[in-house]
Amino acid sequence: MFGKKKQTAVRKPSISTPVSLDELKKSLANMSDAQIDIHETISGIKVNLIYIKSLIDNERLNEAIVRPLIHDRSISVNEAIFSSTKVKLFTMDEATVSLLNGDIILYEVITNQWWAVPLPSSLSRSIESSETETILYGAKDSFSEQIDQNLTLIRRRLPIIELKNESFKVGSLSKTTVVLLYIDGLTNPEFITNAKEEINKIDFDFFSDSSQISAFMENGNNSVFPQFQQTDRPDVCARALGLGQLIILVNNTPFALIAPVTVFDLFKSPEDYINRWVVASFLRVIRYMSFFLSIVLIPLYVALTTYHFQMIPLQMLFVLTESRSKLPFTPFWEAFIMLVILEIIKEASLRMPTKSGQTLGVIGGIVIGQASVEAGFASKILIVLVGIAAIASFLVPNYMLTKANTLIQFILLLMASQLGIIGIVIGLIGIIAHLNALTSLKQPYLAPLAPFYLKDWMDVFIRGPVDKEKERPEYLLPLKKWRTSRRN
Repeated sequence: MFGKKKQTAVRKPSISTPVSLDELKKSLANMSDAQIDIHETISGIKVNLIYIKSLIDNERLNEAIVRPLIHDRSISVNEAIFSSTKVKLFTMDEATVSLLNGDIILYEVITNQWWAVPLPSSLSRSIESSETETILYGAKDSFSEQIDQNLTLIRRRLPIIELKNESFKVGSLSKTTVVLLYIDGLTNPEFITNAKEEINKIDFDFFSDSSQISAFMENGNNSVFPQFQQTDRPDVCARALGLGQLIILVNNTPFALIAPVTVFDLFKSPEDYINRWVVASFLRVIRYMSFFLSIVLIPLYVALTTYHFQMIPLQMLFVLTESRSKLPFTPFWEAFIMLVILEIIKEASLRMPTKSGQTLGVIGGIVIGQASVEAGFASKILIVLVGIAAIASFLVPNYMLTKANTLIQFILLLMASQLGIIGIVIGLIGIIAHLNALTSLKQPYLAPLAPFYLKDWMDVFIRGPVDKEKERPEYLLPLKKWRTSRRN
């Protein structure tokens, strides 16, 4: 009881509390990087400089603040410090927020006036190529952890006044800046309203990545399918804005969120719009086939060898029987063990340094695979099928979807072991029904298949000629339908 009374007696500055030097010193207690310096100008004005050394640019501090204060003969701080970003402070809340954002707080003792001058330290890394969406041709730049730099990369591609951005703060501890981008007069206002409502409803303490923001905005958190497209490419974001989609930038993460999206958007590569349309269409069809193959191939092997071996050609059946004659496991456990080993190798190769990861790939692919066959843990045919399925899964451009198909593969494997091919069919129907129930920012996730938009099919399974794609996707409900100026 006494402890509680003592805690409630502690005075905490409220939003309306006037800024005070004593209160500010209390707030900075036990912060070794907090600094309070006292300077006096030639004209006798005493000025307190309050700042956090780890957050400011210390070299610019002397040039922009200290030197003008000491040598200037002005009679006030306002005259001595020339800065277009200088703002006057009135409350403790304003002062603490400015300090934590990398501002220098100046306190003029005689007049009791407070000023804040932004001098944040630059920690941004150079602009590098994308590692998650690599392409041979096209732009090579990618986002960094600095949200202002990311915004600049998009604005350079869309130098129009209609490109709007609204800023939000989320996270009671992290105070993460979230910026919502859209093209005014093009993006459907309903999308913008929904996005703002979802961001304002976020109530959590710490955010370290944009995927955590999307988790609070998705309607199907238990789904393996991502309902926001994550990308670190500015050109992909600029194109999405031009089609009528929204972009969400999150500070301290190089990945932006695109919404609303459909499951078909996750199969599109930036290089689709660089290659000739025939080549791009062929590669996109290959991607769909590879995804289907990666989730079905191993379950189909288990179904055929367990329930439907009469469907296997006779010559192939002889080979399969000879290969499995000495195995101690059923087809299900044989496939299950090999898939688990494959996932272990994939996860280990991601966590290890690049050169070690290549060595691990050789060991996992050749040594373990061959040793498993010789030791009698797996058949040669299964090793070949596992390899094909693993390679096929990497053809999907979206990494989040690549991870999702692993879990789908295990679910179909379990259903194939119980019901054979019928189990696989039931599983696929269930996946389609699940996709149909999902939404992305309250828009259908399976569009333009359901609901059906015939014209949008031009850029779903194939990529049509650019000069023929004169209309924006209908399922995005854009305010401007046509991409050519003559028709709008």
